Amino acid sequence: MHINNRHLLCALKIKECGTLSQAASQIHLTQSALTQGINKLESDLGYALFSRSHAGMQVTEVGELFLQRIGRAFEHLQEFVAIVFANDKAKRQAFIRSVTSRQLTALMHIVELQSYTAAALRLGLSQPTLHRTIKDLEQSSEQPLFLRSPNGVEPTWRAKQLRRYASLFFAELQQGIEEMHEFNGQVNGSLRIGSLPLARSEIVPLAVLQLNDEFPEATISIVDGPYGEQFNSLIHGQLDLIVGALRSPNQDITQRPLFQDQLSIVVKANHPLATRQTISAAELQQLDWVAPAKSTPARHVFSQIFVSRGLAPPSHVIECSSLVAVRGILLNSERAALLPARQVEVEVRAGLLAVCPMTLPDTDREIGLTMRQNWHPTKMQSRFLEIINQFAKI
Repeated sequence: MHINNRHLLCALKIKECGTLSQAASQIHLTQSALTQGINKLESDLGYALFSRSHAGMQVTEVGELFLQRIGRAFEHLQEFVAIVFANDKAKRQAFIRSVTSRQLTALMHIVELQSYTAAALRLGLSQPTLHRTIKDLEQSSEQPLFLRSPNGVEPTWRAKQLRRYASLFFAELQQGIEEMHEFNGQVNGSLRIGSLPLARSEIVPLAVLQLNDEFPEATISIVDGPYGEQFNSLIHGQLDLIVGALRSPNQDITQRPLFQDQLSIVVKANHPLATRQTISAAELQQLDWVAPAKSTPARHVFSQIFVSRGLAPPSHVIECSSLVAVRGILLNSERAALLPARQVEVEVRAGLLAVCPMTLPDTDREIGLTMRQNWHPTKMQSRFLEIINQFAKI
């Protein structure tokens, strides 16, 4: 659905002023043009945002929900112009009034694909049209957004910044549409969950299944990948939350602990250490290991096992963050890995892998939820947070 940004701004101004005449005067439009714009917006959305009377225009309940989201959406674009036009209010306002959804969509695709040709093909536009669209955006932002490179085009730092704020703008807009549907009893919104490698547990599928039972029309996605990719997707609004080991605090995110997860030594079922109650520090160091990727909480825990015992961490390891690959390596070698016992329960019951009986008390990791700072979930998304918290306490 293509929604006109100017119509959204008009709706916000009418909400602020309460009458068409005042709103039209402030945004320099005729009342008839403003009326046409709002009628078109309501037609596109399928909901009445305002009730009309002789006293003016009052925001409907569903309109209030939607316009709160739209206010938040434009706040993201305001963050961008506050950087670009820090000391020029008039230019900030001019950019917000002139920028279009088509321009932002074009920018996002070119930054992603680093090619006008590929972006034009995906958007179904001619290359000259796409070039003009970006040229207009560069003029209103007074910034070069793309530079020629041997491989196509290279986005400038400002282009990457604007791409992030544009992505968050569209995420808020989509949530606003979903909340209107929720208000009307039609819960067909979306939830996109990032799942970190070697940090999954049974609570995620169980929570998703319960959510799906309660909201069968909802679209739920579970996305795998390393933390760096997932963090980038999260702060760009392409994921709603991440489930996994918590990292160091960051100003762009908020973290909510769920439970402590202890790691165990896992080997194949007939490994000499499979049933050993105790293992010396020297034996631990001499083992051939499959280790978590560097700069992950699990790798820090792995290193601390040796450091706390006065030993240097093993240097000759196979680094692997894929649980499927780790299982394959363990089954076909004498190597050991540090994993949550619950993640290999199926293989242990099948007699393929074994969890060493010895406990490693210094291997706790905090597993929890990572969300964008100031993220406002829809009712369906809030329900998922309630459900996963319930399963974490079991």
